[in-house]
Amino acid sequence: MTQPSGPLSGVRVLDLSRVLAGPWATQLLADLGAEVIKIERPGVGDDTRQWGPPFTTKADGTKGDAAYFMCANRGKKSVELDIASPEGAAVVRELAKGCDVVVENFKTGGLKKYGLDHASLAAVNPKLVYCSITGFGQDGPDAHRAGYDYMIQAMGGLMSITGQPDGAAGAEPMKVGVAVVDLFTGLYASNAIMAALLHARATGEGQAIDIGLFDVQAAMLANQATNFFVSGKAPTRMGNAHPNLAPYQPFPCSDGMVVIAVGNDGQFRALAGALGAGGLGADPRFLTNALRIEHRAVLTAELSALTAGQTMHGLMAALEAAGVPCGPVNTIDQVFDEPQAKHRGLEVEQTRSDLSAPVRTVASPIRMSRTPVTYDLPPPALGADTDEVLGGLKR
Repeated sequence: MTQPSGPLSGVRVLDLSRVLAGPWATQLLADLGAEVIKIERPGVGDDTRQWGPPFTTKADGTKGDAAYFMCANRGKKSVELDIASPEGAAVVRELAKGCDVVVENFKTGGLKKYGLDHASLAAVNPKLVYCSITGFGQDGPDAHRAGYDYMIQAMGGLMSITGQPDGAAGAEPMKVGVAVVDLFTGLYASNAIMAALLHARATGEGQAIDIGLFDVQAAMLANQATNFFVSGKAPTRMGNAHPNLAPYQPFPCSDGMVVIAVGNDGQFRALAGALGAGGLGADPRFLTNALRIEHRAVLTAELSALTAGQTMHGLMAALEAAGVPCGPVNTIDQVFDEPQAKHRGLEVEQTRSDLSAPVRTVASPIRMSRTPVTYDLPPPALGADTDEVLGGLKR
């Protein structure tokens, strides 16, 4: 049996969650060394095992798990268990006695009928940290509603500031290309869990954690929310332009696009010099960031004319030499071909005996000098650890 290592070694997590937000949180805990026991429906498993194509291929040539499942379930043990049955619920309660954390993302109140809610499990393990992830939290007029990333991106305002502005080609509210609300929710949840673990170790008291996707999306609005609070005006879609900085967007080249990210007036003057247009840096319309935003349309047109005839490589070389932040608009395959990505080891490769090829996932971005992240287990086959985990229970 593989023993987990890392800064959370010795922490045991009972993962009753599925899809993305909960599994993302528990994968982070697993990367940091926690033992994560993932409870899955017999014969079916986590919904995302079927969210494809693409699918992995089993050693016998048949269809394996979806790539989607692989992205969020590294480092876990899979146990097939019907928690809706009295017997299955009893096993979960028994497992909870020996766990430090429970993570679940059922509808508000959905586990109470099985005796698996916070109050029930805290009664058998007072030190338990119990994290509930829902669409809208445990209270309020929408607490009963299911919540999914896409609808929360819409309801939480993110789509209203993403996409081309009204009047431009293709103008409409747009979702982000990955399920960012789920991912942020997983990160907030894992942070809260680790804070609650510190409290539990200091006091012997567990607690309930209530994380709602809608709340997370509101928090994610960051400067856009405070822009509204200060100005009284709701931000709108601006395409690739930045609401508070200019120039800060992609610019055309002869062979692609390069993002130029000017964060201060000195960088703008350096940009103008690197483009052989020093006069722009002294132009009264562009002397400050506020003025550049006021005259954004003219500035963007002038800069685009200067970059359009250059290659991406040539433009970036000139900008980097001048100290102007920039980067290529990469496709995903190009991301992992970047020398920096290879140097940092951003691709993790693990083997699973039932699959015909190694499982490839994206490495954790966490770098710790004393207790580094480790990758002890690949995303598990359905039920692969049922006998091991349940065999250790006292019946």
